[in-house]
Amino acid sequence: MDYIVRDLALAPNGQAKIDWVKEHMPVLRIIEEEYAAQKPLQGKTLIVTMHLEAKTAYLGLVLKNLGAKVIMTGSNPLSTQDDVAAALVKQGVTVYAWYNCSPEEYDNFLHKALDHEPEMIIDDGGDLVHLLHNERACLADKIIGGCEETTTGVLRLRALEAAGKLTFPMVAVNDAYCKYLFDNRYGTGQSTWDGIMRTTNLTVAGKTVVVAGYGWCGKGVSMRAKGLGANVVVTEVDPIKAIEAVCDGFRVLPMAEAAKCGDIFVTLTGCKDVIRREHFLVMKAGAVLANAGHFDVEINKDELMEVSVSRKTVRKNIEEFTRKDGKKLYLLAEGRLVNLAAGDGHPTEVMDLSFALQAMSVLFLLTNAGKLANKVYNLPGEIDQKIASLKLKALEVSIDSLSAEQYAYLYHCE
Repeated sequence: MDYIVRDLALAPNGQAKIDWVKEHMPVLRIIEEEYAAQKPLQGKTLIVTMHLEAKTAYLGLVLKNLGAKVIMTGSNPLSTQDDVAAALVKQGVTVYAWYNCSPEEYDNFLHKALDHEPEMIIDDGGDLVHLLHNERACLADKIIGGCEETTTGVLRLRALEAAGKLTFPMVAVNDAYCKYLFDNRYGTGQSTWDGIMRTTNLTVAGKTVVVAGYGWCGKGVSMRAKGLGANVVVTEVDPIKAIEAVCDGFRVLPMAEAAKCGDIFVTLTGCKDVIRREHFLVMKAGAVLANAGHFDVEINKDELMEVSVSRKTVRKNIEEFTRKDGKKLYLLAEGRLVNLAAGDGHPTEVMDLSFALQAMSVLFLLTNAGKLANKVYNLPGEIDQKIASLKLKALEVSIDSLSAEQYAYLYHCE
């Protein structure tokens, strides 16, 4: 079997992690049980490029049990867990990934996956789709479609579509209600602070936390910071989101002002150079810098190095940068996704919703093969509703339903 992983001997520990998350992902289990006998993906090759940890591994195994030949790679150099990658190989999944891969290795892993000539893809951040369009365009005609997990990836897809360059249909899983309302808000909100706190072992209470970006991820991180006792400052470029932050009780400042008072900075914008030279120069001694956006471009690491006279690792996933005035700034996880590079990612129950949506999106694409244009599609609302209903059932929560008369009243039926 073709694979590239760090050490197959790590598989037992990785399998224990997968077994644990499976017990806490009831919606994905129900989907697996519903479709496993039918094997709807039989004969299809599917690449999953995501943060390769236990929850993602279980999604890959579900897709394999639905009949697909599954190839998995990581979507971030620091988020692959080597024991999980080994466990997947032991279960018959082709894996090209290991922790802390170089940029060249990362690129090679994606190419190795594409060598299998997939019919379907699941991407996280858009690197696989980018490669398909720029270096492996000859494979596009064979692809039925794909799914995208992140805000960043969907933005890249919509740019391709607007330019008329998207060569196969893609489902914006990120834009489904059961994804962004829970994964982006509650998932990012909890996992970002998990990563920061376990890495630094510092208090949050009483500190000033600067949250850059008040989208759904920023809302979640701000809410959790407030709950931990922090004084929260939000920076934004969107006036509507800035008003939201004000109405939610947060102070809103430009980054030039926020940089002077922040103790902990978290970027979640999807943009580049959110924190840069002029901000580093006015920060307080001991300021902690973390990024929870997909790419490591939100905190300008080159300019951080330029304003520093020394750089050293002082603790796992913490780099100390000393400015010329002797004040020290601390960058977490190389400015990469702090919740995955320095933690275990989103809570399992939250990713149960997101990965159930991914599985159903793959089935949606298969059912509609040949019928979809080369566009970015939102997931049909009935699939969102199905996933939400399954989650409520798993939580043993019951809700009301409309009577025929109520339905007619709301929807003006005769």
